[in-house]
Amino acid sequence: MQLGLIGLGKMGGNMRERIRRAGHTVIGYDRDPGLSDVADLAELVGALEGPRVVWVMVPAGGPTQAVIDELAGLLSPGDIVVDGGNSRWTDDEKHAEELAARGIGFVDAGVSGGVWGLQNGYALMVGGDPEHIAVVKPVFDALKPEGDFGYVHAGKVGAGHFAKMVHNGIEYAMMQAYAEGWELLEAVDSVTDVREVFRSWQEGTVIRSWLLDLAVNALDDDEHLEKLRGYAADSGEGRWTVEAAIDNAVPLPAITASLFARFASRQDDSPQMKMIAALRNQFGGHAVESSQG
Repeated sequence: MQLGLIGLGKMGGNMRERIRRAGHTVIGYDRDPGLSDVADLAELVGALEGPRVVWVMVPAGGPTQAVIDELAGLLSPGDIVVDGGNSRWTDDEKHAEELAARGIGFVDAGVSGGVWGLQNGYALMVGGDPEHIAVVKPVFDALKPEGDFGYVHAGKVGAGHFAKMVHNGIEYAMMQAYAEGWELLEAVDSVTDVREVFRSWQEGTVIRSWLLDLAVNALDDDEHLEKLRGYAADSGEGRWTVEAAIDNAVPLPAITASLFARFASRQDDSPQMKMIAALRNQFGGHAVESSQG
C-alpha cells in the first residue's frame, strides 16, 4: 500500500525504512529538506492515490494540531489520518471529531520501540473504528515485531494513546526501581562489582527485562555512570498517567513516586530539604550545613 509519513526524526525516519523494507511505498515529509521526499504537505497528499493514509509523527500538542488542521484542508472524504506521536488521548477525541466532520477517518497509534525499532520492530497500541484500522493494518503488520505479539487494537479512538501512556507510566516505575537498587548496591562496601550483579540478573531472575539489559549496556559503557549528570526529564506522559489515576480514583503510588523522583533530580539544592533541615534543628538541635559551604 501507499503511506504518507509526516515527521522523519529518530522514530519517523526508521519507521519509513522499516515500512519500505516490507514492500510498501512511503512518501515522507519533514521540515528538514535533507530528509524529505516532497517539498510540502500539499505535494505529499497529491502524490498519494486515494483513499489516502497519512501517518503523523510530530511532537504532541501544537505541532500535531497544526499538521492535522492543514491535512483537513488537503485530504478527501474516505482518507485516514493516523497520529503515531505521543498525543494525549483527549486530543485524539477532538481530532477524530474534527476530521469526521469532513468525512476523514482517524486512528491513534501509541508506538514504542525507540531507536531500536528499525531492527526489532515497534510495539503498537491503536485506537479507532475497526474499518479504519483494517485499512491501515498492512502498515501495522510491517512495523510490529515478528511473532504473535507487539500489536493490539486497544479500543475506540483514544485507547491507543491511553494504553501507551500507561505503558510509559509503568516504564517510569520500573526504571526508578532499577535506579534505586543500583544506588544502594553502589553505596555499600561489601559489593565490589555492581555491574556484574546487574549482569547476573539477566538470566533466570524474576526481574529480568529489556530495561535491565539496557542498564547493563549503560554500565558497560560507563561502569559507575560518572560521565552522566543526575538529571532526568519527563515527556509528559508520566504526568498524564498520574492525572488519569486521580480522575479515576485509581491508586498509583509507585508510578507517582517515580515521577516525583524525576522532579527532584532537577534540584541542585532542594528547597524542601532546607525546610526539613531547619525543622530538625529547631526541635532537636540537629546540625545544619551552611549554604556558604
